[in-house]
Amino acid sequence: MLILICDAFDAALPKRLEQFGEVTDDLGRLAEAEVALVRSKTKCTAEWMAAAPKLKLIIRGGVGIDNIDVAAAKERHIEVRNTPQASAIAVAELAFALMIAVPTRLIEAHNALKLEGKFLKKEIKRTELYGKTLGLIGIGRIGSELARRAVAFGMRVLAFDPYVKSSEVAILTPTLRDLYRQCDYLSLHTPLTEETKGMINAEAIAQMKDGVVIVNTSRGKCVVEEDLAAALASGKVGAYATDVFYSDPPDPNSPILKAPNVILTPHIGASSKENLGRIGDEVVALLSSWKR
Repeated sequence: MLILICDAFDAALPKRLEQFGEVTDDLGRLAEAEVALVRSKTKCTAEWMAAAPKLKLIIRGGVGIDNIDVAAAKERHIEVRNTPQASAIAVAELAFALMIAVPTRLIEAHNALKLEGKFLKKEIKRTELYGKTLGLIGIGRIGSELARRAVAFGMRVLAFDPYVKSSEVAILTPTLRDLYRQCDYLSLHTPLTEETKGMINAEAIAQMKDGVVIVNTSRGKCVVEEDLAAALASGKVGAYATDVFYSDPPDPNSPILKAPNVILTPHIGASSKENLGRIGDEVVALLSSWKR
């Protein structure tokens, strides 16, 4: 069996996979592969699968599988699996870091001192997370981990998730409108589906509090960039902190790159050293139990 590692995984993983067969990262051998390991970079389209006639299993190192044409895989009898448990802590920590960077004005203070030599002790006025309301769209593993961190900081946590009936870490709201009108901070934790694509648009933003802070570590296409950029320019949205974009890297003409009050990171939510190790653990477990 040939296992093809298409994207960046833990450096120790190839050696760990040798018990299952030959392991390579030579993308030129796609036609020989029975198992392909991918993360976000590789797009597993129908055309990509057509070039892999022996492929039987695709493992996505991470949660979302929107970079895989699942319907095409099903037609070709290719099993698709992911590693949903591994990334929760890494992504939740980044989401919280992005969220706390806004009221502390961390980026502005650092850049002023480091790049401009300005000591803005009096000019920079901070606010606190304590006592604020965090709204979560999606209360799965990542959302729940973020909720625990927010509660530790004295925040009130609400969540909307049509697929969850109860939560130990958040108060569930019956509708998105109920969530929008109450939260000071809004964090997205949803896969990209027809239902969630473009869900943060002008209509949704109009229902939110003035000055709301939006954090996005889910998928870039869950927001309508033009609508969000306009809301940032008007002040309706106080800040947007994101790790995800329409594409990796984002289009240089993306309105988000030019909008005020944004914090941007280059899709590093699941890239912690510890998380790559956990992904490797799940990959090994999946292959150990896989019935060819």
